[in-house]
Amino acid sequence: MQAVSRRLVQRPLGGGASIYSSSSLRSLYGVSDHLNGTDNRRYSSSLATKGVGHLARKGTGGRSSVSGIVATVFGATGFLGRYLVQQLAKMGSQVLVPFRGSEDNPRHLKLMGDLGQVVPMKFDPRDEDSIKAVMAKANVVINLIGREYETRNFSFEEVNHHMAEKLALVAKEHGGIMRFIQVSCLGASVSSPSRMQRAKAAAEEAVLSALPEATVMRPATMIGTEDRILNPWAMFVKKYGFLPLIGGGTNKFQPVYVVDVAAAIVAALKDDGSSMGKTYELGGPDVFTPHDLAEIMFDMIREWPRYVKLPFPIAKAMAGPRDFMVNKVPFPLPSPQIFNLDQINALTTDTLVSDKALTFQDLDLVPHKLKGYPVEFLIQYRKGGPNFGSTVSEKIPTDFYN
Repeated sequence: MQAVSRRLVQRPLGGGASIYSSSSLRSLYGVSDHLNGTDNRRYSSSLATKGVGHLARKGTGGRSSVSGIVATVFGATGFLGRYLVQQLAKMGSQVLVPFRGSEDNPRHLKLMGDLGQVVPMKFDPRDEDSIKAVMAKANVVINLIGREYETRNFSFEEVNHHMAEKLALVAKEHGGIMRFIQVSCLGASVSSPSRMQRAKAAAEEAVLSALPEATVMRPATMIGTEDRILNPWAMFVKKYGFLPLIGGGTNKFQPVYVVDVAAAIVAALKDDGSSMGKTYELGGPDVFTPHDLAEIMFDMIREWPRYVKLPFPIAKAMAGPRDFMVNKVPFPLPSPQIFNLDQINALTTDTLVSDKALTFQDLDLVPHKLKGYPVEFLIQYRKGGPNFGSTVSEKIPTDFYN
């Protein structure tokens, strides 16, 4: 060590002190200048700064860097939220996570970013001062709040419409919010048979009225480890041995991998501002019917496909009592899984990406096909464990028994 010290170049300072030259240290240890991340554009954040001022960025682009994004993500403890927080945190963004209820709800999100970069903040969605507090330090607001069923405390309209409108008005009053992204749903329309989709359409209109430069994302039914379509189906099959196909399972939709939706939101944040004021419809690359998707599910859990086709009137009659009683009993009712009246109403029409809509391609993204990795989480439902099952996945020829 003494030999190394003698080889270092020293610079005299006033008062007789001396320090080692940083250039000598770099030449001695072979450290390149580009590792500092300040002289190489490849390592800098590309967050849109169109009309929103300068952002402080530094680092190599990883979780210990500073991307310049301070994002308040409402609904971060939900299904899509965990994937969005993970993608924001890994690029060096600070993520403020408003939550209500138990402090354990956002605990899993804190591990996704560097120390202190994912900050849970308790709030009340009905208290405007509480909303202002969680939005005070942010320059980006992303609203993921939504629910596909009603409870005693929250109606479709309050959760899916009025909360979004309130967030947009607070963000407008804030004055320092550079980007506002509203996550809606594919099929949102004032003429939809689904109350949730009508509420989402009203929310889009309210948000764009308050913030014309807001970006609206309309994801299709999302597939992933914690999803609310394949998981309930698989659990129902394991319990009862068959799957009900509501309306015969003939309507068409475009399920999308949840990671792709999170990537689309991040891509909109990182562009040059071209996504501001636009609406994107995020559907998967393939069109399915519920029967087609159920075939993939059965194949993955290695169970023989068994279906019961339920006409819409019967399915609505089975789901109706829960919706009728939800506000008439003094206790909370179980959350609907398969027999959700509002979702049954939505199944009466096809939910597809419009021909002229902006899609993943306009964000320079290619969505995953669902067959394969996106549905591998279903192996947890295999009767004999992940590598085994009660039946083989290959289809046996019909002449096998002849």
